[in-house]
Amino acid sequence: MVEIDGYNLPEDLYYHEEGRSWVKIEPDGKARVGLSDIAVKMAAEIIYIRLKPKGSTVEQGKGFGTMESAKWVGPLKSPVSGTIVQINDALTKKPDIIKKDPYGEGWAVLIQPTNLEGDLQKLIHTPEQLRSWVEREKANLQKK
Repeated sequence: MVEIDGYNLPEDLYYHEEGRSWVKIEPDGKARVGLSDIAVKMAAEIIYIRLKPKGSTVEQGKGFGTMESAKWVGPLKSPVSGTIVQINDALTKKPDIIKKDPYGEGWAVLIQPTNLEGDLQKLIHTPEQLRSWVEREKANLQKK
């Protein structure tokens, strides 16, 4: 885990910059998806999370659900394309678990990917990319 300016970012994950989401490739090839520490801290209080149902197809950069927080309402964008094979029901019932453990208990959906190699090439992964991403996020926050 690397900490950059107060954001915890596990180095074994891939990150979708626009969606501020992460993906972990499981041993069986499925993709576990959730929201990064950046997204969680920017959202402040998370009020509601709705996830698309099992069997739904998602595309990279498109919504796999929606989130309402004290500061923002909008889509949760997927880092990979595929079919949702499992959702984290605990997250929809108790969305605050994402604040305590965004990379563990706070995961959102499990996806059977359809274009994993191509999708991963478009994501942030290296420590240098992570640092640059945090710098861009900080600059965007200062503009607001």
